[in-house]
Amino acid sequence: MRGRSLTVWGVRLVVLVALTAGALWAAPAYAQGGTATVTAQSANVRSGPGTSNAAIASLAEGDVVTLVGRADGTDPAGWTWAQVKIPGGTQGWVAAELLDLGGTDFASLPVTGTAGGSSDSGGGAAAPVASGEGIAGETNSAANFRTGPGTTNSIITLLSSGTGLVATGRNGASDWLAVTVNGQAGWIWAQLVTLSGDAGSLPVTDGQGGGTTATNLTPVSGGPGLTGFGYGAHVDSFSYPNLMANAGMTWAKRQVRFRMGMSGGEVSWMIDQAHSNGFKILLGVVGYSNEMGNAGYFEDYARFVGEVAALSPDAIEVWNEQNIDREWPNGQIDPSRYTQLLALAYNAIKSANSNVAVISGAPSPTGAEGAFGSAAVWNDDRYVQGMAAAGAAQYMDCIGAHYNEGIVSPTLTSGDPRDGYYTRYFWGMVNTYSAAFGGAKPICFTELGYLTPEGYGPLPGSFSWAGSTSVAQQAQWIAEAIQQARSSGKVSLVIVWNMDFTQYEGDPMAGYALVRPGGGCPACDALASIR
Repeated sequence: MRGRSLTVWGVRLVVLVALTAGALWAAPAYAQGGTATVTAQSANVRSGPGTSNAAIASLAEGDVVTLVGRADGTDPAGWTWAQVKIPGGTQGWVAAELLDLGGTDFASLPVTGTAGGSSDSGGGAAAPVASGEGIAGETNSAANFRTGPGTTNSIITLLSSGTGLVATGRNGASDWLAVTVNGQAGWIWAQLVTLSGDAGSLPVTDGQGGGTTATNLTPVSGGPGLTGFGYGAHVDSFSYPNLMANAGMTWAKRQVRFRMGMSGGEVSWMIDQAHSNGFKILLGVVGYSNEMGNAGYFEDYARFVGEVAALSPDAIEVWNEQNIDREWPNGQIDPSRYTQLLALAYNAIKSANSNVAVISGAPSPTGAEGAFGSAAVWNDDRYVQGMAAAGAAQYMDCIGAHYNEGIVSPTLTSGDPRDGYYTRYFWGMVNTYSAAFGGAKPICFTELGYLTPEGYGPLPGSFSWAGSTSVAQQAQWIAEAIQQARSSGKVSLVIVWNMDFTQYEGDPMAGYALVRPGGGCPACDALASIR
């Protein structure tokens, strides 16, 4: 929910490189052999030429690397390996089958290692793979190994990123692969597997136990969802309704922490308070990850949000930052699994009150997957793509998004002194999320804010990136963000993070607050001028 998510998971690839540079494959200096482009959706950069070596970074489709050398032969999984230099200068190894070498002759590259070798010894076995006919490959992130092609099927085990496998078949939709790992047969979601050949050439098989990509629920017919454009703020005390109204706000947000067995009536006061002050209310409902293993958890969550919907809030956000393990169990982060929860919640909400808008849970904006591993965090761009692939669009009125790490105007698309990563920019977030769903759904920013230490003193160290932002800039950028969103044609709602929180030490929520020490609200004045 808070800006602190950017502290925990905002570590970028450059940090990973700095931490792991000393452990990289040591190779002599050779003349570089041109560049190559990543053709797979993702590709691991490893410390040595084999899947048994640690993944030290992750590349995305379209990334360009410099070719340095090649490994002799192929590893036991059938991969050939290219030694590359990634942006920033770090060297590592990438499976050559995942690269477009352009005009470079792979055989002409100098031999700088032996396929299947390790970064430490230059030898050793690659990760074991099952025997038998099929296409060799490996997991490109942590992946649940299931008894059938769908999340309704039982989990055999959790495979770590880089686990070798052989794909032997696919389901009819080609979104699940039948594979064998160390002699064990099972199924893995196709997006979590990188193959050395064409998955489309695999035979179609029904598998065991049925199942679907995410859910087989037919969505309940809903009302109009969100119409037009609106904005508001996340409130704590709700002590400033007049300032909010004068600023043109028509929405308020509160977050609800759900526990199993909780009654929807427990949050009726939040709805009544907002409506009595003349505001629409968005309730973000998120549970506790340590309860999610309990039998019937998803069903009980759906029951609760259905009961809440019957009380006529204006919108419900289903969960919060489910791509990080602070909010979803470690090792189980999975957009397909989340979509299953979303589907149950959507149907419960719309069955209780079809006019309540359903907003998907906003992921934490982050690029930290390469540093911490996909058991702990998924980059949000990959996560929303996974939601779209799992059919989430049919179970929402709006795509939830967060943006709270900006230190430049939301009108800009470059110039952030940290780097050019898309989460730094308002338009980077808008375009990334809209594209993931093919423009079919509007975006709802359920958190959008700018952090400033002015009036409070120095920020905690992990938030020092915002140390130079002033209250005047916060006010200007909030107003500009509302203007940009309103005219975008892609955004239906903006909830400013936040109106009136007061905690500053450790997690400086008060630094985001529009109401500043002394009770002034420069951002409210800026918003009033653009109503």
